[in-house]
Amino acid sequence: MHTLRRSLLAATLALAMVGAPVLARDALPVPPSGVMGIADAQLTPEFWVGRLTAPDAVVLDTAAIAALNAKVARLDPSMHDIRHLPATLPHDRVGAWIAKLSKRPSGALFDAAGKPVPSSAIDAVMDNVALAAIPAEVSPRYGMAVRRTALRGYPTDARVFSHAGDTDIDRFQESTLFPGDPLVIAHTSRDGRWLFVVSPRYAAWVVREDVAEGSADKVFAYTDRTPYRVVTGAKPRTVFTPEAPAVSEVQLDMGTRFPLDTSLPPDQPVNGQSPYTSCVLTLPVRGADGSLSFQPALLQRNQDSAADYLPLTRANVIRQAFKFLGERYGWGHAYNGRDCSGFVSDVYRSMGVQMPRNTSDQSISPGLDHRRFTDADSHDAREKAALALEVGDLVYIPGHVMMVIGKIDGQPYVIHDVGGMSYRTADGTMRHVKLNEVSVTPLLPMMFNDRQTFVDRMTSIVRIRP
Repeated sequence: MHTLRRSLLAATLALAMVGAPVLARDALPVPPSGVMGIADAQLTPEFWVGRLTAPDAVVLDTAAIAALNAKVARLDPSMHDIRHLPATLPHDRVGAWIAKLSKRPSGALFDAAGKPVPSSAIDAVMDNVALAAIPAEVSPRYGMAVRRTALRGYPTDARVFSHAGDTDIDRFQESTLFPGDPLVIAHTSRDGRWLFVVSPRYAAWVVREDVAEGSADKVFAYTDRTPYRVVTGAKPRTVFTPEAPAVSEVQLDMGTRFPLDTSLPPDQPVNGQSPYTSCVLTLPVRGADGSLSFQPALLQRNQDSAADYLPLTRANVIRQAFKFLGERYGWGHAYNGRDCSGFVSDVYRSMGVQMPRNTSDQSISPGLDHRRFTDADSHDAREKAALALEVGDLVYIPGHVMMVIGKIDGQPYVIHDVGGMSYRTADGTMRHVKLNEVSVTPLLPMMFNDRQTFVDRMTSIVRIRP
């Protein structure tokens, strides 16, 4: 979950390996955008799909994906099995969840105006965590997110930054919950406005008004209900409806799943209009008392959704990824966007694959097939691995992940949510191009610093394939 906000320096490599093509420094042109090797044609999914042999061949079938998800859930410590929590949780377990996330910041922080955040403000935030108020035994309560909402490292809306003037990365922002995400409520802030929740992929603070509480049976009956609809578009919205404001123009992000409401007569209006041009979804809503209930909502049929998760094919990986092309980078899914790890996990989730949330967890997950790199791996070994990458492979460097979409003249290309790219020009000077969005770039020219390429800093390659 990192954008490599520092200036990433990149250079074109002259590769001379046994069995690999020699890639001249001037092999990749630089267009007016400054993004080396990328013309307009490369910014369409069909360019990359058209280069594949058997692009619609299934990479992993439904049974294989289910087995993979079960393995990740069982082996990955960053995942949480909230369905099978005990009736009471000991103080130390809840306290450890919160203390791991909500440590007192040690470095200087700045507000959006570039002014230092005073110690008194940090004191107030830490007091609101209320660790001492955790009882000896905690009875977990269940609930569900009713709208897209931020997961925060601390119980506060305050945005803080590591450097004055750099207001893109809010150091208190962690991730996001989507409508319908199940969760367990483990603690409440001192001011009562924030809940510390544990979801299947993340534990953090969420504003109370975005959560509806219900029994575990009610929550999981909803998540298990069939038939359902899977959102395959980037972020479609339900139709506007003044009759039911709670489900009007609700954003539904890629990979989220909602049961269909099959109880309503098809010839009768839903929320003031005929449902015949829409799918009738069931969405969670929060009552005035905070309780969980459900209401029908209309998602137009011309919005991207499917009766099930999409088949995991290389064509679908590319097409789904390109639906986010140009979306603004958002640390922890801020700015109504997503970050690098959220981007790849949302793409794969539309095909039914459930991945850990953060880059660091994804790259080393014991539930995923990966090749890890250490200081013992030579430059030649890393280049050989880079040239052998296939569509859909995930390439990790410290704090960043990229998705492979194909090759041109033997060079791998990636799509990723990234702050910028840097490379060495033909005359040897370094050039940095600010991107700050989901972008398509070649992999090999990208530089991590003035001496090392991205390939030199690869930590892991994850393969969502046999």
